[in-house]
Amino acid sequence: MRRSDPDHRASDASRISFTRREVVATLAGAGAAAATGVALTAAAAQGAGTGAAAAELAARAHDWDWLVGTWDVWHRRLRERLVGSNEWDEFAGKSVEWNTMGGLGTIDDDVLELPSGVYRACGIRAFDPSTRLWSIWWLDGRNSTRIDPPVKGRFEGDTGTFIGQDVHQGKPVTVRFRWREIHGPRPWWEQAFSTDGGATWEVNWVNFFTRTNPKPIALPAGEAFPEQRDWDFLVGTWSVHNRRLKQRLTGSTQWEEFTSTLVNWPVLGGRGNVGDNAFEAPGGRYCGVSVRAFDPQTRQWSSRWLDGRQPADFTPAMYGSFTNGVGTFIGDDVSNGRRIKVRSQWSGVTAKSARWEQASSADGGVSWETNWIGELTRTA
Repeated sequence: MRRSDPDHRASDASRISFTRREVVATLAGAGAAAATGVALTAAAAQGAGTGAAAAELAARAHDWDWLVGTWDVWHRRLRERLVGSNEWDEFAGKSVEWNTMGGLGTIDDDVLELPSGVYRACGIRAFDPSTRLWSIWWLDGRNSTRIDPPVKGRFEGDTGTFIGQDVHQGKPVTVRFRWREIHGPRPWWEQAFSTDGGATWEVNWVNFFTRTNPKPIALPAGEAFPEQRDWDFLVGTWSVHNRRLKQRLTGSTQWEEFTSTLVNWPVLGGRGNVGDNAFEAPGGRYCGVSVRAFDPQTRQWSSRWLDGRQPADFTPAMYGSFTNGVGTFIGDDVSNGRRIKVRSQWSGVTAKSARWEQASSADGGVSWETNWIGELTRTA
């Protein structure tokens, strides 16, 4: 392992819950600048307006431009961590990186050819304007139900430093990522652990990157399994007509309509799926990323949502599967201080269209109120 939801939050309490699971990590609509070459400026993507805030977002949207594309990776990894070991393994790998959310997020898809066997993983990044820090998460394809705690930091010149907290073999550790020589011909990354709050560090992993293509080229699919093609229908570029209930679980019958776009592509050798979303919502434009991963043990997909306006963390995952052409995913949420169930469903799939629907339940799933409908039309 490398380490190891609605318009702006309104004062009306009945609308607060939308921020948490707008589109529930599955609805389409996407910024997708890197996947399509259709660029959104960072300020426009997040509705930042003008002035200093917009200038900051515009600058940060280029922080990872140097990593966009396809790479061969040479790894050197310590065999045992925090035991005084000096034995290292060396192995090859590949990495592909896309920008998301108008440059204020990224996704990389990775193949790691460990001596013990090949595995897939994803790195997920997002910039938080409120802290002016990037967060980086690691999703190990061998344990797709878990996303590692993030490391957070920024770039200074040619070096990026990102620090967070984790647990290694039951012991709390401070984790540090460093990117070096990012504008050189061979950027490199290192990971280090500290057990004394950062006073001393043990480097346990180093990567050197060699670019093979300036564009992100999807990596080959992995081991075949029946569910691998579940999301094939969604891969590509879409326009979306949204119809959303203004207030949910209040008996409201008032709806609002707006458009969005989506770009979607596979990761993790087919065991993962990413949607880069951009919404022209009544309260202003915003972006978000949905990340899905398949768990071979449970035969279910997890689906998580990262809102570009509140990018400090993902929403809790929803879980589900496809049956007879319909995908159903259910998770827990909170609305107006009470716990509810949330359900998203995909249906009506054709080569050029699909339907997404979100519903909420305040009685544990006995009854459901539909609060969002998205009608997707393929554009590419």
